[in-house]
Amino acid sequence: MGAHSRKCDWCGSGTPIVRDMEPLNPDYQYWCVECARALIIKGDPIETYRELEGEPIYGRLLDEHCTLKRFYSFATA
Repeated sequence: MGAHSRKCDWCGSGTPIVRDMEPLNPDYQYWCVECARALIIKGDPIETYRELEGEPIYGRLLDEHCTLKRFYSFATA
């Protein structure tokens, strides 16, 4: 399945911006901006991730919404 045809694994409708590289449940790897923001606000951010849009959208969400700064890993190819 091509990257542009994939949908968010949680809501099933949003375009994914980030991929969880170490998911607890492999059924939930791709997250749209709204669902990714909700994870961060809930206090359960993705720790090892790959940005899918070529821009650090998820990184900016972490900066804006994450109060507890931990070490996050941007996965490279």
